[in-house]
Amino acid sequence: MMKRLTAAAVAATFGCFVLGAAAPVAKADEPYWQCVTFARMFSGIEIFGDAHTWWGQAQNRFQTGHRPQTGAVLTFQPSGRMSRGHVAVVSEILTDRVIRVTHANWGGSRGKVEENVTVVDVSDGGDWSAVKVWYNPINDLGTTVYPTYGFIYKAPAQPSGGLLMASAPTTAGQP
Repeated sequence: MMKRLTAAAVAATFGCFVLGAAAPVAKADEPYWQCVTFARMFSGIEIFGDAHTWWGQAQNRFQTGHRPQTGAVLTFQPSGRMSRGHVAVVSEILTDRVIRVTHANWGGSRGKVEENVTVVDVSDGGDWSAVKVWYNPINDLGTTVYPTYGFIYKAPAQPSGGLLMASAPTTAGQP
């Protein structure tokens, strides 16, 4: 059963109400950030292309999983109007089901960076496969549930298939 988590329920967990993020103010001389460009620069994870391709590109290159880590990239699947997916960098872990992310070009902050935005895992199994994201205009979690692929970690992927062994060099003409 999927639990309905409201901002009040999340706030009660912490005993205070400090979960939102202030919407950035647009300035004409500021750059227009895409989520992928920002996530790549902010996380150091060198993946290129639309956000929905990051999960597949990360396989066998980076470690991936379903538990948040600070600095990891949360990858959103394409859904609804978000046809190219989305990526956001984990900036803080608050509980096993509540994190904060820093991301760009989300919702009402077109082209802007939002820092420390609350994201709540609303998946049935607690595996971060479905999340809700704080939405400033209503001062609460948004009503949309977004499907995610999981987290991409900065660490390179571990080789599979067992131990890698190097052979000793051979000298030509010797048995």
